[in-house]
Amino acid sequence: MAHKSFDPLRALAIGSQALGFILIITLETMLGGEAARPWQGVTLAVMVAFALALALARLYRRNKARKTMARRLADDDDEP
Repeated sequence: MAHKSFDPLRALAIGSQALGFILIITLETMLGGEAARPWQGVTLAVMVAFALALALARLYRRNKARKTMARRLADDDDEP
């Protein structure tokens, strides 16, 4: 199986993590210490949830491709 040079899910994952870390640092800078902690926690929770959703999307996409390939192979085997 050939690998694509650009994977949109991977780019989305990297971009969302980078944005999350920038937001965490910005919250620390703008709000300072204790005031930023709850918002940083919320940001981290959103980052983790988004990463899990992207992982599930990749898994779904991979399994769908495997099933499609298995069907093609089965169809090829059925032909005389």
